[in-house]
Amino acid sequence: MTATLPADAAEAAAASARRRHPGRRGAITGWLYALPTALFVLFLFALPLLLVLQMSGSDWPLLGGNQGWNFPENYQDAVSNRFFWDSVLFTLKYTILTTIILLALSLGLALLVQESTRWKGLLRTSFLVPSALGLASASLLFYVLYSPIAGPFAGLMKAWGFTFLGTPDGALWSTIFLIVWRYAGFYMLLMLVGLQGIPDDVYEAARIDGASRWQTFRSVTLPLLRPTLALTTVLCVTGSLLAFEQFYILTKGGPDNSTITIVQLIYGVAFQGQNDLGVAGALSVIVLLALIVINIAQIRAFNRKAED
Repeated sequence: MTATLPADAAEAAAASARRRHPGRRGAITGWLYALPTALFVLFLFALPLLLVLQMSGSDWPLLGGNQGWNFPENYQDAVSNRFFWDSVLFTLKYTILTTIILLALSLGLALLVQESTRWKGLLRTSFLVPSALGLASASLLFYVLYSPIAGPFAGLMKAWGFTFLGTPDGALWSTIFLIVWRYAGFYMLLMLVGLQGIPDDVYEAARIDGASRWQTFRSVTLPLLRPTLALTTVLCVTGSLLAFEQFYILTKGGPDNSTITIVQLIYGVAFQGQNDLGVAGALSVIVLLALIVINIAQIRAFNRKAED
């Protein structure tokens, strides 16, 4: 026969247990809230990453499945691919040009919108409208605009004898124009948030000291805007290094394979020509490692400037 505790004694025991473990209930609640995100990261990031690592070290044809371990042959084949170094150089060129133009323009637009009063709402809306369009949709739109047959500039191109996508330089700059048009408003918004976070007292002190607009911009705005510049630079560089949709839709890597990005090369190796998921996985791992190194270097560079 088991003895039962009085109600008061049971309640006291429960209260004592809660006092001994005050954070247990809160910890369980926190884990329950974090569980959906944890599952999302696990199934859509961690597991695919492990699968790519396995593919990169295995003989894995597209339709044949895993044929066994063959490390490091896939990495040797990836680096020796005839388009590898050309795609790397082109991707770096595209990334540098896009980052410089996009960040400079977005900062200028943010300064314009911040100082404008009468047309502020109209300007913000006009700059942000392209950001609402998906990149694939924007690429299709510009594909029609650049078309020498059905585009609005077809007659002009025929009369003058030029095409937007017919030469390597033309294809590059036409694609950069698309990306700048599509993303300038988004980065302008990030810059604007950073500018609005700078206290007005700092600008007032600079005006009292007799600083000019350029001196204020160089010595006040840019240093205080450094966290925002770091964020936008990392986002822009990462997005440019992983460029795929715009070139796949506009140029298909042409003309003469002059606009093949590293991600296009991965796609081609995996699903066109070689149909080799192992070599494509090795290329993906190389790109991932390069992104990690580049982003760490960027963050350290901005931190070093902040300490100086």
